[in-house]
Amino acid sequence: MIMDNSLFDKIINTVQDCVFWKDKDRRFVGVNQAFLDFYGFESADELIGKNDEDMGWHNDPEPFKQDELRVLAGESTYKVHGKCLVHGEDRDIVATKTPIYRDGEIIGLIGSFLDVTDSVRRSQASSDVQILYTVDRLRKIPYFDSLLDEIGLTDILDPLTGSISRGYILDFAKSLISNKTPFTFSIIDLDNFKYINDTYGHHAGDVVLMEVSKNLAAFLGNNGLIGRFGGDELILISLNTRTVADNDAFFDKLYSSHNIFRRNITAGEYNPYITATIGVAVYPDNASDYDALFGIIDKALYAGKSRGRNCYVIYEESKHRDLDMNSLKKRSVYYICRDMAKVFDAARGFEDKVMRLNTVLKEDLRIHDLYYSEKDKELKSLTTGDTLGPVSDIDDLVIDEIYSTNDINKIKNICPQTFFTLKDNDIETMLAVRVGVEHKTYGYLICAESGTQRIWQEDEFAVMFSAARMLAAYLSRGGRDL
Repeated sequence: MIMDNSLFDKIINTVQDCVFWKDKDRRFVGVNQAFLDFYGFESADELIGKNDEDMGWHNDPEPFKQDELRVLAGESTYKVHGKCLVHGEDRDIVATKTPIYRDGEIIGLIGSFLDVTDSVRRSQASSDVQILYTVDRLRKIPYFDSLLDEIGLTDILDPLTGSISRGYILDFAKSLISNKTPFTFSIIDLDNFKYINDTYGHHAGDVVLMEVSKNLAAFLGNNGLIGRFGGDELILISLNTRTVADNDAFFDKLYSSHNIFRRNITAGEYNPYITATIGVAVYPDNASDYDALFGIIDKALYAGKSRGRNCYVIYEESKHRDLDMNSLKKRSVYYICRDMAKVFDAARGFEDKVMRLNTVLKEDLRIHDLYYSEKDKELKSLTTGDTLGPVSDIDDLVIDEIYSTNDINKIKNICPQTFFTLKDNDIETMLAVRVGVEHKTYGYLICAESGTQRIWQEDEFAVMFSAARMLAAYLSRGGRDL
């Protein structure tokens, strides 16, 4: 098909972008119908031979002039944000311009622009709205650049956190896969978020989500994007980390950075402690399509939860390929307590009852060992019988049936003897429950884990409390000590 003037006119007047072309002195030579409609001109004759300054379209015309002088010197510009006056009203536009050549010489320029005023105004409609990404920032990413030609910024962002909303962050991941662009894909689950909402109120939960999202976006910078998957789950896409070593360094720094996780966040009059569990995988190293990749990060996330939360798990095929999702998901409190009751009733003597309880608890709580302390106040392993050291001041710690911490440094001043025994055995987290009935205390059952800053859950409290009460009732009936 040969392009003649008639066909060119039909094409240029069909497009919805405002199109214009100028000579080498920046004077208008022609415009399309969308341009005339935007400014309200009847015909192009009203501006042919004039420049922007003649038309008075800009409060500050100099940036536009310098932009066009660069184009006339041979440089193309792409979607540059600016403002223009239309019928006395400031409008936001993004403009693209490129030089026109004839016989190797620049004889003018051609450009186009879009009116983005509505999307900009929506994004600035409320000072209470958190905006983590601007139009200019997202236009640097091809997927969002084309998307912003069709919809506004606020349509893309999650209304609470200001991060990328669920549909668009997932579509972005799919676009990276379509373009065969390597990236790290992660899902972040805030630990015990329901407890925060139930205890401190939903406003506190909103504050936590906003603060965490803001800090994650700042930590990631221009290396990727944060999105909200839904509820208390966020998506992190990193474009600059590929290998297990890179990701290990990245997430280790993320957890050790005191402005994101493992810290208290002020939410009005409350100050909840915030941790998260993260599942991590890499495209294309771990999976070649979206569904497989998402399944892998979900598996890694549940592996982290099964380890006690407050950690990240980077998927490695040799370690995680054979993990079964059903085995990673915890059983309900009812089924665990039912099985404890069954093995407890079936055992013949006290020691046998304790060891059978130990087997159930180790499997369902996914702990390496269960410990106990009796009248001599020595911490001993139920599995091996080994003594770890004295805990004679543990009474000062467990003053309300049960105590847990994921940082033993918090107990140093409360019960220093217990602290040093735990520290000497490289234990970082503990859950201790009193074995007792009314005012009679027989001792304590203790979960003590090394190599993790495990966050103990309410269902785990319930299971341990039930086990301790079974033992206490049996001891009380038999008139014996632990």
